[in-house]
Amino acid sequence: MIPNGDCRSSLRFYHFERSDVVTRIKICGLTRKEDVDTALKLNVHAIGFVFYPNSPRYVSPERARELMEIIPPFVTTVGLFVNATVDEVANVLAIAPVKLLQFHGDETPQQCNTIADRVQRQYLRALRVKPDMSGDDLVQYERLYRQGNPSFAGLLLDTYVDSFGGSGKVFDWSIIPKELAHRVVLSGGLTAQNVSGAVTKVRPGAVDVSSGVELAKGIKDPAKMQAFVQAMQLADTYLPE
Repeated sequence: MIPNGDCRSSLRFYHFERSDVVTRIKICGLTRKEDVDTALKLNVHAIGFVFYPNSPRYVSPERARELMEIIPPFVTTVGLFVNATVDEVANVLAIAPVKLLQFHGDETPQQCNTIADRVQRQYLRALRVKPDMSGDDLVQYERLYRQGNPSFAGLLLDTYVDSFGGSGKVFDWSIIPKELAHRVVLSGGLTAQNVSGAVTKVRPGAVDVSSGVELAKGIKDPAKMQAFVQAMQLADTYLPE
């Protein structure tokens, strides 16, 4: 029996299997109701809220809760945290009970697992991919987190920059091993212009976009959102079995 509030066994966008050839779509950094409405009309699988105060896309837990009120049950809400303490994450979820955590700082496996166990959620671990990293590095990093706790849901691969919370830049997708690709969330510099190529080349379990569908930081562009989703759907249509 699942404890009250435990989302670790719920239906979720991060169940990565390619049999249905549907690449899950997460739009992150939403701050406005109209942008959430647009994302829902486009049938995205997950919506991300940034709880990192230094980010221009930061939303307060109270604002996130207001936005979550219009989100239906089978759309996954994701909370992005950077080096937050157990109590800080618990306090946010007491107000805005997102279904999935995303750790984007310097958190160790033990720290991630401790927080996930405390709030009874699964989590994504962001890995900021450096130019000198190899495919083996990615596999080892995933293994390090996966072996620690069943709360680990998967890696989110982003481009390395000297700041936290997303880069808006592309890294070398060719280093992602085929055996790992279907389990990762691909992020970093994705737009309507390059997402089809990314999905065709990498075949990730999901993609994550933020700056690529914005007018300004935290302000989404409905036309860019629609173009991104359509490009994603077109890529899935022509993926080989």
